[in-house]
Amino acid sequence: MSETLAAAERRIAQELAAAGIGEAALEARLMLSHVTRLSRATMIAQSDRALTPDETQACRQALSRRSAREPLQHILGVTQFYGLDIRTDARALIPRPDSECVVEAALDRLPKDQSLALADLGTGTGCLLAALLTQRPQARGEGVEASPEAAELARENIEALGLTDRASIFSGSWADWHGWARADLIISNPPYIASGVIPALEAEVRDHDPMSALDGGADGLDAYRQIIFLARAAMKPGAWLVLETGYDQKAAVMDLLAASGFVEAASGADLGGNDRWAAARRPL
Repeated sequence: MSETLAAAERRIAQELAAAGIGEAALEARLMLSHVTRLSRATMIAQSDRALTPDETQACRQALSRRSAREPLQHILGVTQFYGLDIRTDARALIPRPDSECVVEAALDRLPKDQSLALADLGTGTGCLLAALLTQRPQARGEGVEASPEAAELARENIEALGLTDRASIFSGSWADWHGWARADLIISNPPYIASGVIPALEAEVRDHDPMSALDGGADGLDAYRQIIFLARAAMKPGAWLVLETGYDQKAAVMDLLAASGFVEAASGADLGGNDRWAAARRPL
């Protein structure tokens, strides 16, 4: 006899917990909803419904992947970011809730109801760019991505979110990008993990996020040095630079901005209280 939805959810949660997954109950619920294509409300209302054989097999496969520490977002193929459904897979860094405060910092520096040019360096899935354009409907933006695979994923997200008329993806490095002088604001979540720390990261991050999106060099600051150097030379006067930072990098990044002559520098924390962003303006 097949399991009911309720029984399957309990069992999946127990097996995830045994595999060391922290939010086992929540992940079991999301996994089962994904497999059955039922909303949470429908799952509750139909808790006694038996799983079909195909659903049982799909649950078994998803549970095996997650127990091996493949990220749930890769299994589901989508994650929520700033209220948007963002497609996610191994081609790019998984969007994380901590980055939403970086979007807020950028929005605080973007006037409403104005034609603006935005750019996202190392755009990955395109989540930062998509969030900004959704909140600023008169803005246009460009994502810059050195990885061809990640650039294609960003294009898929831009299309799925209906933003192709206002967004484009440049496939190449930010050093080869020629839009520096056009952008009113440039945002970036660059690789900022120190190389020596990467082996100690959680398996979900270390083994599944692209290394190019993680490794920030010996001290984690290589990408910041590159971006700030290029921004100092080529950014539009008066334009903003907004950078996601690691929890222990605020002082270093603020020093780099100050040494390059940027003004009106500010920083802020995420919901967990960790330093998460730094912003400054290129002087007029």
